[in-house]
Amino acid sequence: MIDLTPLDVRKKKGDFRKVMRGYDPDAVDNFLDEAGARLEELVRENATLAGRVASMSDAIADYRERERAMNEALVSAQQLREDMREQATREADFLLREARAEGERIVAEARRQATIAAESLRRLQAQRARYLRLFRALVERQLGELEQEEERGAAAAQLEGEAVAEKAAADARAAGGNVPRWNGVNPEDETQGG
Repeated sequence: MIDLTPLDVRKKKGDFRKVMRGYDPDAVDNFLDEAGARLEELVRENATLAGRVASMSDAIADYRERERAMNEALVSAQQLREDMREQATREADFLLREARAEGERIVAEARRQATIAAESLRRLQAQRARYLRLFRALVERQLGELEQEEERGAAAAQLEGEAVAEKAAADARAAGGNVPRWNGVNPEDETQGG
């Protein structure tokens, strides 16, 4: 099979001979453009799929290694169980009762510690939720204050602009009636009109 790239398809445009009553060159060029674009899509898709295959192959290898380790652990556990069973059979009844009592004590202690850990986790989760609520309220309050400050600043800037314009108009009237024009607007006209 020919290893065909999108660039090979696009370069092929000038290689076709023109013959009488042959194919329409524009139609051939359009087809080659479409074929090149589709080849690009397929190359990208192939690269993506190859990457996925590689990652899945790695994952499968990892799972197989875990399976092997688990099988070894299982065999070891079964052998250990047999050894312990033989040893337990040989031990005296007193040692067996002592071991059971110790085991029950360890399990009870583990359960107690698990209960304490679960309670600690619940308290930490409650503290986290409380902290997040307080922090959200603080941020919302700060945002509200920022919005108010922006509104105050805009209002102050507008008032200051109006005061400057009125002062300029008053100065101009006091200087003889020549009112300067600000941005193409006569401030005196603005104060009289509205």
